[in-house]
Amino acid sequence: MEQPPGFLDSKYPSHVCWLKKALYGLKQAPRAWFQRLSVFLVQHGFQCSRADPFLFIYKHASCVLYLLVYVDDIILTGNNSSKISDFITRLHKEFSIKDLGKLSYFLGLEISYTEYDLFLSQTKYAHDILVRAQLLDSKPIATPFPTAASFTTDGHPYDDPTYYHSLVGALQYLTITRPNISYVVNQVSQFLHTPTIDHFQDVKRIIRYIKGTMHYGLTFYHSPKPSLLGYSDVDWACCIETRRSTYGYSIFLGGNLVSWSAKKQPTVARSSCESEYRALENTATEIVWITHLLRELYILPPDRPTIMCDNKSALILSQSPVSHKRSKHIDIDYHFVRELVSSGKLYTKFVPTHLQLSDIFTKSLPRPLFESFRTKLHVGVPPIRLRGY
Repeated sequence: MEQPPGFLDSKYPSHVCWLKKALYGLKQAPRAWFQRLSVFLVQHGFQCSRADPFLFIYKHASCVLYLLVYVDDIILTGNNSSKISDFITRLHKEFSIKDLGKLSYFLGLEISYTEYDLFLSQTKYAHDILVRAQLLDSKPIATPFPTAASFTTDGHPYDDPTYYHSLVGALQYLTITRPNISYVVNQVSQFLHTPTIDHFQDVKRIIRYIKGTMHYGLTFYHSPKPSLLGYSDVDWACCIETRRSTYGYSIFLGGNLVSWSAKKQPTVARSSCESEYRALENTATEIVWITHLLRELYILPPDRPTIMCDNKSALILSQSPVSHKRSKHIDIDYHFVRELVSSGKLYTKFVPTHLQLSDIFTKSLPRPLFESFRTKLHVGVPPIRLRGY
């Protein structure tokens, strides 16, 4: 800590300024603002969520309010419109804020509504990516990556790694509403340190796919009886150079996709059963976090969650308390899923490979299967409902 230029005290050169009020531009500003807002919310009956520290929940009788904070952007919703209006008035008296009305645009996400549906998209953000990549006039392509191709470190280095980082980072944020490109974006993200010309061509192919699906997004439908259903899948030893597996999961709440992931496993698996079992554990961990969040939101489904897996050996390993010789080397923390199953908090079930929705997060698929899974993930154009008069 040093005295700022122009405010040096010759008598006390080793002294520093005492911060009385945090302003924009200071490192302490975000933390000070969040602390100030948190104290205000707690004083008005809100409780900070344990599952998400930026989520605050108000519960009184049948009234429930949810308030989500991202720096100085706030989303407020609930089941009591008069209580919401009253609390917005209190916020106005305490802070200098602007009420933008019904949520329509938030951090690059575009929200549109129909009578029964909610549609999230990033059309403007996708357009900006195309402009940045100078591919706005490029020819669209049906799939983000060819089926038979693979990702390797071979090839000539790309001469502008910073530009490559910029495009890949933008694509990572686009996966918020475009889970169907999560796998290929994860793959090109693994070569940020030393990208090659081939990797840059892969990124351009992804952007060309986005060109033809620019208006696509996630649709959420109303479900009267929501339940948690997860899909877990692995492409065993798919990496040619490291022989590590890529796993993916997708979790649905009431038929709506709420969480997904495509990642490379940190260690090499000796068998497909082992890699599938590790993927089950990762999926179970995410489901446990979601159940904690839903419990705090007072909307936890009464039925126990279910994970669908297409590997029978991994299912038997998750359901059987017997330690087999081939599974002794598996770390203890991966048996977490077995404890959940034995305690009745989780149910694992077999699903055929052609119905395994998480297959789209582990490998490049043929166009018919890719489009089929994309539809089942509720990724597509905005829903249109016609009403007669």
